[in-house]
Amino acid sequence: QVQFVESGGGLVQPGGSLMLSCVASSGVFFGYPVAWYRQSPGTQRELVARIGPTTTTRYLDSVRDRFTISRDDAKNTVYLRMNSLKPEDSAVYYCNRFISPLDWGQGTQVTVFP
Repeated sequence: QVQFVESGGGLVQPGGSLMLSCVASSGVFFGYPVAWYRQSPGTQRELVARIGPTTTTRYLDSVRDRFTISRDDAKNTVYLRMNSLKPEDSAVYYCNRFISPLDWGQGTQVTVFP
């Protein structure tokens, strides 16, 4: 069964912005901290940002002040607003529960290049 559907990725120039969305199966996010991760070819998947059930947030140092994570539990959706994008932000972005993660979705590709 499909747990997560990520969308919103694309091709942007450095300095550009994107808004990623992740829609989860009903109830999957409720009460859990939720996170965005990313993975580039040849690298391990890394945690980009997470948000708790009470909306406490944490960020990877390299994206702090540029990315904003938010959630709407009524819509079973988590968002990642990405501003001032850099080439090193290029990756496939995934969402999942930060605790008790489920099967990964397909992700959404973000490519930043001049």
